[in-house]
Amino acid sequence: MNFFLQLFKLLPPELAHSFSLKSLKILHKFRLLKYFISFDDNHIDEIEFAGMIFKNRLGTAAGLDKNGDYIDALGELGFGFLEVGTVTPVPQDGNTKPRVFRNYKENSIINRLGFNNKGIDHLLKNLKKRKYKGILGVNIGANKDSSGDQRINDYLICLEKVNKYADYITINISSPNTPNLRDLHSEANLAKLINEVDTVVEELKINIPIFLKISPDEKNESIDLIIKLVESSSIIGIIATNTTIDKSNILSKEFKVIDGGLSGEKLMDESTKKLSYIKSKSQNMPLIGVGGVLSREDFKKKIDSGADLIQIYTGFIIKGPDLIKDILGN
Repeated sequence: MNFFLQLFKLLPPELAHSFSLKSLKILHKFRLLKYFISFDDNHIDEIEFAGMIFKNRLGTAAGLDKNGDYIDALGELGFGFLEVGTVTPVPQDGNTKPRVFRNYKENSIINRLGFNNKGIDHLLKNLKKRKYKGILGVNIGANKDSSGDQRINDYLICLEKVNKYADYITINISSPNTPNLRDLHSEANLAKLINEVDTVVEELKINIPIFLKISPDEKNESIDLIIKLVESSSIIGIIATNTTIDKSNILSKEFKVIDGGLSGEKLMDESTKKLSYIKSKSQNMPLIGVGGVLSREDFKKKIDSGADLIQIYTGFIIKGPDLIKDILGN
């Protein structure tokens, strides 16, 4: 598997991403994955979280499998849960290429993908035919050309369509790559969005957990308002955090000036600080930690900072499936 990982690193980022997932799918189809990826996880106890039973605390973050094309293959790797998306009501190409940039020396990636996906109806087809029996979350977003009330309506469309086929739903208001999306962090805008979500949840009698994924770039005062709104809504918890636009701790001058969201090692400290702050302000709020996990030590730090579950994406891209074994193995 290390040979393939090194090979993928030679390819352009998006091509490597697609090729690696398609390779996993082929290996899964012919029942060969077990010969490449195996570890003993019998020592790990199942955990109950938000009314769901997880075989372990480690899952995939949104963005790894945007369209749910690889659910069954990823589900064989040992994850305790998967999250697919971000998906929007209408298919969209995302931002212009190049839009993904890797910095292996600093274990970091910058992306400005812009919610590229095949749309909610394509994802639904994959959700309906999946064989994977583990916990599956769906991350929903808004189309780039939507604004105002239509932007909020995009979330409602996805919520209405997907709630019967997901174990939980994540409302993503924190991507830095869709213009003005992060404006939904403001008290007035978020209150309006949550009010509309509450109405749909009540009308459709939606009874699966809903999470809000937030930015690491919000000030603590903003986080306080978000916590207050979430605690009085149908949203049960927070996913902390998405990528950051702060690149002040990047050493590479060439990498520092690239527009987009930064993930990986350089996100770990700030995303964990936000996680810890939320925990200090709301002891009982269900929390999923994501951002910068590249080792078992990082995983444990997130847990110690208040996370109930942990998601990985960039670490998985950089280190491959061995990261799962490193975190969950004996």
